[in-house]
Amino acid sequence: MPQTNTGAREQGRPAAIAEQIRQLIHAGEFRPGDRLNEAALALRMGTSRGPIREAIRILAGTGIVTAVINRGVFVREVSIREVLELCELRALVFGFAAERAAEHVTDRDRVRFESLLDQMDAACRAGENDRYANLDLEFHRLIMALSHSQRAQRQYQDYVNELHLFRRQHFGRPGDMRTSNLEHRRLYEAISSGGGAKARQQAERHIDAGRHRLLKMVDGAGP
Repeated sequence: MPQTNTGAREQGRPAAIAEQIRQLIHAGEFRPGDRLNEAALALRMGTSRGPIREAIRILAGTGIVTAVINRGVFVREVSIREVLELCELRALVFGFAAERAAEHVTDRDRVRFESLLDQMDAACRAGENDRYANLDLEFHRLIMALSHSQRAQRQYQDYVNELHLFRRQHFGRPGDMRTSNLEHRRLYEAISSGGGAKARQQAERHIDAGRHRLLKMVDGAGP
């Protein structure tokens, strides 16, 4: 029995390490184009290079990092063209999920939605960009969970993982956060009322509006 427990811990370790590395990337400690050094990561996380190597394989499967032959593994750089395509695909999946969510939403879910919306309003007032971004992700995850579609959730998360590499660098203007949360409220109202077609429409509009905000910020950051 002790051997089985040890084996389970060792089997789960690369996944836990992959999540730690993912968080470091999302926090901006490793930026797009940065090389991931296995030896340095092993030292930092108090493990051998084997679990680090497995964790990097996990991340490569999600599109967050990419291996370059004879050069190493790098945090993936996402082009504008890829961002546009990912946004279009994300809108389709999110619209599907919102329509399904309108069929499955419960009073308990409504309480959770309203709490998230209120917390995002508070984050806007306080100018807490990171807090707003995390709450935004949670709001979207709740809608995806209410789709009751594991396939849609996996696909959507893949898109989010790739977009996050680009999006986190250009996220957080107070006016944009307020506008985004007004869109969240309209989407929630459609879901809460059971209006599936309207929920789909609001979800797709929200993603499309986010795409326009992102591209506007990128243009504004240019030379």
